Amino acid sequence: MVPALVFVALVVAVVGSLGAPLITEVAGGFGVSLAAAQWTLTAPLLVGALATPVLGRLGAGPHRRRVVLGTLAVVVAGSLLTVVPPAFGWLLAGRVAQGAGLGLPALMMGVARDHLPAERSGAAIALLSVASIAGIGIGYPLAGLLTDVAGLPAAYGLGLLITAVALVAAWWAVPQAPPGRSGSVDVPGSALLGAALLALLLAISQTGLWADHPVVLAVLPAASALLLAAWVRRERRSDAPLVDLALLRHPAVAGANAGMLLGGVGMYLLLTLVTRYVQTPGPAGYGFGVDVFVAGLVLVPFSVLGFAGGRLVPLARGRLAPTTVLAAGGAVILAALLVFAYARGHLWLAFAVMGLLGLGVGAFSAAMPAAILAVTPAEETSSAMSFNQVVRSVGFSVGSALGGLVLEAHTGSGATFPDEAGYTVAALAGAAAMAVTILITLLLRRPAETSAL
Repeated sequence: MVPALVFVALVVAVVGSLGAPLITEVAGGFGVSLAAAQWTLTAPLLVGALATPVLGRLGAGPHRRRVVLGTLAVVVAGSLLTVVPPAFGWLLAGRVAQGAGLGLPALMMGVARDHLPAERSGAAIALLSVASIAGIGIGYPLAGLLTDVAGLPAAYGLGLLITAVALVAAWWAVPQAPPGRSGSVDVPGSALLGAALLALLLAISQTGLWADHPVVLAVLPAASALLLAAWVRRERRSDAPLVDLALLRHPAVAGANAGMLLGGVGMYLLLTLVTRYVQTPGPAGYGFGVDVFVAGLVLVPFSVLGFAGGRLVPLARGRLAPTTVLAAGGAVILAALLVFAYARGHLWLAFAVMGLLGLGVGAFSAAMPAAILAVTPAEETSSAMSFNQVVRSVGFSVGSALGGLVLEAHTGSGATFPDEAGYTVAALAGAAAMAVTILITLLLRRPAETSAL
C-alpha cells in the first residue's frame, strides 16, 4: 500500500510543477505572451489550493476511495488535453484539471493513518509529506529534457503516462474508509473559503497588478479578509464544518501552520532564485547561462536529499520532539539561504545549495505531520493536513512573489536582468522568514512533546 500512496503523491507533485520549465516553449508554440503562458503554472497551483480543503473534507468521509479515483480520473483527462490541445485555451483547461490532483496527498495521509499499524503510519505519513514537495525537483529536468528532444507533446505526454499509472495504482491500493464517518460537506462554507483563497492568491501571485492596477490590489486582500471572516462565522455554526476551527486553535496546530506559512516563503523563494540565477547569461555579469535541462538537473539534489532528510526523521522517533526536528530542518534551510546569499560564484555551489535546501525541506516536511497529528483525531487527518497544505501553498506563493519583486526592484531602467545584489537581498529576506519560523517552532516546545514522533 505505502509505495502506491507515495507514488500518487509524487505524481501529482510532478504534474503540478510540469509547467515551470515549459513556459517559454508554450509561449512560442501557441503564439501567446509569456504572461499568458505563465498561467499554465499559476492556474493549476490556484486550483490545487482551492480544491485541497474540499478534497480533505470529502476524504475524511465514507466516500474517500471514490473521491481519490474520481480526482485522478479528472487529472488523467486534463493530462490528455495537454498532449493534444488544438489551441492554448485547451492546454490551459488541461492544466486546470491537473491542478485538482494537488489536493490528494492529504487524502493519502488519511489512508495511511486509518489502515496502517501505528508503528508504520507515522513514517508513511512523513514520507508522503516529503513526496508532495520533492516531486518538484523530479518533474523539472524530465520536462526540460523531453522538450529539448521531442517538443512539448512529449513533455506533457509524460504527465499523461504517469497520471494514468497513478490511477491504476490508486484503484489497486486505496481501500474504503472505515465505517461510521460523516460524508457531509459544507458547500456554502467551501465556496466562501475558495473565494477567499482565490482573492488572496491572485493578489499575491499576480505581481503585475501591483504596479498596473493598484486599486485591484487593494480590493483583493480586503475582499479575502471579509470572505474569511464570513467563512469563520459559518464554520462555527455548521454541524459539518469544512475544517475543525477548535482544532486549528490548538497551540501545536496553530504554531505548526504559522511555521509552515513562513517556512514556505523561505523554501520556495530560494528554489526560484537558484533556478533563475543559473540560467542568467554571463554577459549580465553573473550567472552561468545554462539551458532548461541543466537548470532542471540543479534541482535533482533537492529531490534526492529531500527524501534522505525525510528518512532521517523516523530515526529520531522517541528521541526528539516534532518541534525540535522542525527547528533543525528550518536551520538547514536557513543555512542554504545564507550560503546562496554570500557564496554563489560557481555552478557547483548551486547544486550544493539545492542539496542543502532539499535536506532541510525533507526533514521539515516529514516532521510537520507529527506535530499536527499528535493532537488530531484520526478521522480529521485528511482535513487537518489539507489545511496545512493550503497554508503551504500560500507561503510558496508569497515566496515566489517576494523573490520576483525584490529582483524587479534591483533591475535598472531598460535593463533585462537585475543587479546581482538583488539576489543577495532576496536571499536574506528568505533567511529572515526562516529565522522567524525556527523561533516559532522553538516556542512551541512543551514538556508534553517528549513523546515519540
